[in-house]
Amino acid sequence: MKLIVGLGNPGKEYQNTRHNVGFIILDNYLKDAKWSKKDLYYEYITTIASEKVCFIKPLTYMNLSGNAVGKVSNYYHIDSKDILIIHDDLDLPMMKYRIKYNSSSGGHNGIKSIIASLNTTEFSHLKIGIGKNDNIETKDYVLSKLSSKEIEFLSSPIFGEIIESFITKSINECMNLYNGE
Repeated sequence: MKLIVGLGNPGKEYQNTRHNVGFIILDNYLKDAKWSKKDLYYEYITTIASEKVCFIKPLTYMNLSGNAVGKVSNYYHIDSKDILIIHDDLDLPMMKYRIKYNSSSGGHNGIKSIIASLNTTEFSHLKIGIGKNDNIETKDYVLSKLSSKEIEFLSSPIFGEIIESFITKSINECMNLYNGE
């Protein structure tokens, strides 16, 4: 079983913010999915290319994302190598993406929480660049609204292709296919 996690913050006030790119990508990819509400996350389970896949959107705030990820991975006995976390990245330019494996948190509090919960960095990341704005405090910047152009970028079919490649190919193949820019 694979686990695909879109990171974000719950609540309408956080919709279409930079910190919610993980939620946005999953919602675009899964369009009409019927999510089940659990105590710490929304869950959708399906089969893609003969592989059972669990998608989640944590209902914890970003800094506690590991609570949901740890609970799901333990419950379904999912190896950390079969986990893909989709999240924003301040160090990547706006509207760029990068796939990484066995990577540090890079200062991202949601990833720090997941590393602590799983007790490993051996999972995959789909990092979505949100750039930086040195004129705005980081916490305010990541919670600021995305432009219509940025929202359009997040609906690109490339993200669905990356998710499906993660499910059907090795992480090295995924990185070779999609990190070429």
